[in-house]
Amino acid sequence: MAEPSESGVAVSSRRTALACAGAACVAVLAGCSKYNSNNGGIAGSQPAQPASSSAAAPAGSGSGAAAAPAALASTSDIPVGGGKILATQKIVITQPKSGEFHGFSAVCTHTGCTVGSVSGGTINCPCHGSKFNITTGAVVNGPAPSPLPAVSIKVQGTSIVQG
Repeated sequence: MAEPSESGVAVSSRRTALACAGAACVAVLAGCSKYNSNNGGIAGSQPAQPASSSAAAPAGSGSGAAAAPAALASTSDIPVGGGKILATQKIVITQPKSGEFHGFSAVCTHTGCTVGSVSGGTINCPCHGSKFNITTGAVVNGPAPSPLPAVSIKVQGTSIVQG
């Protein structure tokens, strides 16, 4: 049994109370953390699963050709100086200058809202007013704490695909 201190309260009881108070502080602080996922909530950003090898197909089956990636958008869908938000894929594609395309997560780094528009050279979040640069994804106006993560895209003819 623990020895009583000068005040008559057992030392182990004090330690238990302090440990519980510390655990409560950690739980409260964890609940106050900001959204800032490294992947920005982008669908398909998980590690790639190994594709079935063409070596597994019977010889002469002709199934060795890889399927072309599905187009996210057409280059004509993305206005110069603006962009297009693909809510399902959680991607925003911008075209700051003619022929220059950039992809970013459409998930705001402040609280995880999906951005709502692209205008005036910025990607705009409707939740708390954060704005991001259409060329770099950098924060132009907070409260977002960090830039929108880049999403690899490539132009194949007139199609834009995730790269």
